[in-house]
Amino acid sequence: MADNARAKRLADLIREVVAQKLQRGIKDPRLGSHVTITDTRVTGDLREATVFYTVYGDDEERVAAAAGLESAKGVLRSAVGAAAGVKFTPTLTFVADALPDTARTIEDLLDKARQSDAKVREVSAGASYAGEADPYRKPGEDEDDAAE
Repeated sequence: MADNARAKRLADLIREVVAQKLQRGIKDPRLGSHVTITDTRVTGDLREATVFYTVYGDDEERVAAAAGLESAKGVLRSAVGAAAGVKFTPTLTFVADALPDTARTIEDLLDKARQSDAKVREVSAGASYAGEADPYRKPGEDEDDAAE
């Protein structure tokens, strides 16, 4: 079993090699310049690597990019094996990164919170306190109450 530092170094190398190969070495029009490698993770035994990617475009382009990556998997694995120099080249699995969808969901929730805050601000603009403006007792007031 390999240590975590070695797996991390191999994951970084795989990410760089796959990104460079996609940019310069593979002529598949489905992959183009709109595919971005976001992260790579390697198992502890260095046998399997998961490559996370995002695609700039609509759903059709995402499906086409996934098919292009699957068809280029052998070429990419060969490039990783040549660059890594390890005894066993890890198998590559490509997974679409959920980061853009998650970011979009968070942005939508933040917009809803901003709208809700604006409504509360509008309602409370002309409001006054239910009691006194400062409901806390002050040290001098206790003595005045006791003297009366």
